[in-house]
Parts: sequence; structure tokens; C-alpha cells
Amino acid sequence: MTQETSDFLQSHSMRFLEMAFRTDRQETIRHPDGYGEKTGDCGDSLAVYLSLKNDRIDAVSYRLNGCMHTNACANAIAEMCGNKTLSEAWEIAPEDVIAFLETIPEDHYHCAELAVGAFYLALADCREISRTPWKKLYR
Repeated sequence: MTQETSDFLQSHSMRFLEMAFRTDRQETIRHPDGYGEKTGDCGDSLAVYLSLKNDRIDAVSYRLNGCMHTNACANAIAEMCGNKTLSEAWEIAPEDVIAFLETIPEDHYHCAELAVGAFYLALADCREISRTPWKKLYR
């Protein structure tokens, strides 16, 4: 292990490392209950897919074209919103994601803003789909 790798691993919390390297939620859902996609100023893009069960968020998956910090933020949101209602999920803010990850570098706070932005678009889409459920079939 090189000194640089060792420094990286030592300078981050276990929670950040787990979220940064976790990939099992990276999948596209064909007819999600909510979908939102956003591209950040840095060029990273994130698409968030939500599945609901009994008016609660049952599952979150995403498609990512970006860095490990954005991956960590997307996974953090998925962890934080599990089994929440849509109203409760709207309360998740970039600052909450940053606090959850514990050691995300300041120069990557924009990754939390990107992830929350895509998540908010998916939440808004859930509301729209609940008003017009037939639209879900035409994605």
C-alpha cells in the first residue's frame, strides 16, 4: 500500500468509505415511482430512482457518471431516507448528507448539493405521478 493510499484511508471515516465504495444501488429502474436527474457544474451527473410502498420510500437506486464523493452522497441519501414518507424525505438537506458522511472534504460539498438536487427532483416526480399515475407507464 502506498503512502498516498494509506493517507486517504486514514483521513476518512468508515461511514464515508463504506458509502463511497458501495455500488449495489447503482441500477436503473424501468417504471420508478419517482425519477430525478441532475448534472452538476463539475460535470458529474446523477439520476435517482425511487420506489414507494405504502406511501413510504421503500428503495432508492441511482445511475451515476461521476466521482466517488458523489457516489458517497447518493448512498448516504439512500440510507437516510429509508422508510420515510415523502414529506419527511423533503427535509433531507445537503448539510445532513455532509454530517452523515462525517469526513467528506469541503471542496466536494457540491457533490452533496448535486445528490440532494437529483433526489428532490425524484421526490417532486413522485408527487406528480401520484396525481397522474398513468404517466408512470410512459417513461
